Amino acid sequence: MEQQRVTPEGITHLEKNEIFVFGSNLEGAHGGGAALMAYRKFGAVWGQGVGLQGQSYGIPTMQGSVETIRPYVDEFIDFARQHPELTFLVTRVGCGIAGFLDEEIAPLFAEAHKVENIVLPLGW
Repeated sequence: MEQQRVTPEGITHLEKNEIFVFGSNLEGAHGGGAALMAYRKFGAVWGQGVGLQGQSYGIPTMQGSVETIRPYVDEFIDFARQHPELTFLVTRVGCGIAGFLDEEIAPLFAEAHKVENIVLPLGW
């Protein structure tokens, strides 16, 4: 499926209906990368590793293999479907501090291409 919109690099501002989707850890210790940006600028809550927090949404990526990330991605996609009034800007979750490759994480988001209010990184 051809990707229509692409998550911009280096997001520093969000529109009122936009949500910054970032890779987190289960403890919600938002100490670096996109998680730190989410905490400093977009309302991520220290101690909350999963789900909607202010204008951000955390997907845990630090707890093990790619397969341990899948349920959280599926939960996110379901959440986005239930909230068509919001636009979810997905960052390259898991591809920074967590150390995964785009080719490992992008397939987890295949179903997201069918959800109009999810915007994915280039190539995902």
